[in-house]
Amino acid sequence: MSSKGVTVVALLADPDAPTEIARRMARMLPARLADKAGKGRRFEVKVASEPFTAESEDLSTLMGRITERASDEGWDVVVALTDLPLHTQGRKLVVNLDHVHGLALLSLPALGGFRLQTKAGRAVVETVIALAEPGVTAAEERQQRQPSQAAFAGRLTPVHPGPVGADESTDLRYVVSGPRGYARVLAGMVRANRPWRLVPGLSKALAAALATGAVATVNSTVWSLAEALSVPRLVIATVGSIALMVGWLIVDAELWHRSTENSPEARLRARLYNVSTVVTVGIGVLVCYAGLLVINLVWALFILNDRVFASMTRAPLDGAGYLTLSWFVASTATVGGALGSGLESDEAIRAAAYSKREQERRNMLHNQEQPVPTGTEIR
Repeated sequence: MSSKGVTVVALLADPDAPTEIARRMARMLPARLADKAGKGRRFEVKVASEPFTAESEDLSTLMGRITERASDEGWDVVVALTDLPLHTQGRKLVVNLDHVHGLALLSLPALGGFRLQTKAGRAVVETVIALAEPGVTAAEERQQRQPSQAAFAGRLTPVHPGPVGADESTDLRYVVSGPRGYARVLAGMVRANRPWRLVPGLSKALAAALATGAVATVNSTVWSLAEALSVPRLVIATVGSIALMVGWLIVDAELWHRSTENSPEARLRARLYNVSTVVTVGIGVLVCYAGLLVINLVWALFILNDRVFASMTRAPLDGAGYLTLSWFVASTATVGGALGSGLESDEAIRAAAYSKREQERRNMLHNQEQPVPTGTEIR
């Protein structure tokens, strides 16, 4: 505790999403901590944004880096936030705690993909309260100060204590495991990838798709094909066009992660990275597809003449006809957009892959003048 009787709490956050979450959290955290702790306790919350996980996902190494930063800055309690899916002995890590030194490492993807800000805030409050008391070394007293497992669990994904090695400084670890834990971490990874940011980054691909759709909508051959296609074939065309777009984006931007290690944890991490990338890009492309469908429908309602359409296809241009045509054109336009996506820079879609962000963080770390950069701090 500082000389002024104020407990200094630092949120050490990886760049991008963890830093954004930490900065929003810092505004309300002092009041929430004071209410939770009682006894007139006061807290000062700071945010340090830096790539502390760059080049390593080993828990002992990361806890060592956190310890060094806390010692250098004189922080009383440190909660490190990362968007990396960390593993320990085949389990997905939720949080690592070191009560003696007042340190914690929280893996945000393990909190799931929904209401992340709220869940992270609750988890950090419980963690800080558990760590903020003056140094206690007795195992019985530390047991009383353990944060509630409910602060980290989901409705369908409970957490449980994980094994801790005798040579580790960590004295408490919460993990999730099994299919539900895997699904929760995957959802958290997709949330950390922020798929909604992918859509504006595909402006050139969308322009190509819109141009393709505009031309296809007034093509009589496309009219005839659309009328001849059954619903199952339209669904196949939709899935095929979206898969083509997703595959091309991943290959063109080199988003596929290949692990250089052969350990089970490295292979599991690579699978998680790649599945989250496919899901993230898929969501972005699906949103684009829905937008194309709506735009093509509006364009068809404005430009098409029902008598000309009927004379060419021998079918009336009713509501079902407009929808079928727009649906087929959206699939055709998505294929055209896949070709246009080759014009995009890697930066436009780099946020869809953990491996790309890791490369950026390594570069950021190497470009710093000091080995351990000083983060941006917020009261």
